[in-house]
Amino acid sequence: MLFNSAVYLFAFLPTALVVYFGLCRLRWISAAQGWLVLASLFFYSYWKLEYLPLLLGSLVVNFLVGQELARPRAARSDVPRQWLLGGAIVANLGLLGYYKYAHFLADNLNALTGAQLDWPQVALPLAISFFTFQQIAYLVDSYRGLTREYDFLRYALFITFFPQLIAGPIVHHHEMMPQFARRRNWVIHSGHVLTGLCIFAIGLFKKVVIADGFAPWADQGFDGSQALGFYEAWVTSLSYTFQLYFDFSGYCDMAMGAALLFNIRLPLNFRSPYQALDIQDFWRRWHITLGRFLRDYVYIPLGGNRGAAWHTGLNLFLTFVIGGLWHGASWMFVIWGALHGAALVLHRLWQATGLRLQRWLAWLLTFLFVNGAWVFFRAPSLDSAWRVLRGMADWRGALGPAAADLPTAAFAWGGSSVDLWLRWLPPALVAQLPQYAALAAAAFVLTRGHAGRLIDAPPRWRTTLACAVLLGVAFYATLASTSTVFLYFNF
Repeated sequence: MLFNSAVYLFAFLPTALVVYFGLCRLRWISAAQGWLVLASLFFYSYWKLEYLPLLLGSLVVNFLVGQELARPRAARSDVPRQWLLGGAIVANLGLLGYYKYAHFLADNLNALTGAQLDWPQVALPLAISFFTFQQIAYLVDSYRGLTREYDFLRYALFITFFPQLIAGPIVHHHEMMPQFARRRNWVIHSGHVLTGLCIFAIGLFKKVVIADGFAPWADQGFDGSQALGFYEAWVTSLSYTFQLYFDFSGYCDMAMGAALLFNIRLPLNFRSPYQALDIQDFWRRWHITLGRFLRDYVYIPLGGNRGAAWHTGLNLFLTFVIGGLWHGASWMFVIWGALHGAALVLHRLWQATGLRLQRWLAWLLTFLFVNGAWVFFRAPSLDSAWRVLRGMADWRGALGPAAADLPTAAFAWGGSSVDLWLRWLPPALVAQLPQYAALAAAAFVLTRGHAGRLIDAPPRWRTTLACAVLLGVAFYATLASTSTVFLYFNF
């Protein structure tokens, strides 16, 4: 079920909200939380019912193992805790590997050895990467003695809570479970409802109006086979850069807004990442909860920055290669992760020199790198990525071709005004002016901050009115939209 679908907006979410607070009002708290778990499982299985047993089995096994790991010394079983934790992590990663990476590994082994492994292509269960990471973090923290004796109902709600179940943010037990136990969260809060609806409206507008608006231009460039001119290539890369941000941050805004209706505060996942002044700053702003997980459960266990400089650099690089591979079974994701890992290593070396760039130049270099790296993230193949990058680097093509060499349809957008534009601008740019105008408008939106700020500063009447307008436009776009997925559902 999609956040931007009519069944979610007009049936599922209102029903879940009314029944939950109705049960809370009767003081049937366990029944209310049980209702949310059932509603979340229905939300999950709405796409494919056959993967519901997978989620339920994962829930039960990880909860039991976590309980055993968290027991006092005198009450523990004879199984060594290190073995129990290691076995549980291997089981979780094995499940993830089977569904997400087995076919990829078989294809690569066939290419390297000439073997004829025929591994079936299986559909990726929805959200498996997200709920696997959340449960691994829970197991590790149980081993470290950082968890409490939670009951299964609250654990199930922590994992399955529908606003964050499908594509995050990746939540932590210590920031979620206490919220479900707070008495003041069992009563509907009008301020939270207003703020939640405003944040949800902003997220829905981001998704169905902005992200879906850029999708055709990105798809046309990346999925085509024709050579791209200078302006076409930059439209392609920038369209995907904006599409991905507005799609994923829009989803997270909707998740945050929907959760706030239930008085649950999800962690911020995006903090204006395209305003970053260096690559380290970017990763403090982009997919914050994934970066937190990679830091705490990959980078630090590898050694973090406790060793020599070369070892710290290697740990950084490996962490981001793993982060790239987490996104999907493709060498393109590995390349993307390796680029970011290398950039972070170079950034550390640059910091050691004590030199500083002017803010505008630091921002420009950071954005250009991020935009270029997204090309590998989006491209279906290395050939497709090079085709886009070659076009972006073809600065000589910025002045050609002549207007007579371009199809007439390319200028249909401007009517008779095109003649005026052609006096001052290259014809190839004039043909792409509507796209660049949209990109400029999106860039302006990026300067307005992030929706998460509304949680700490409740919306005033002007903001509320603006969000109501955005919600109305987004509702109309939702009913007219043909988009059936959020980008991060694929990861």
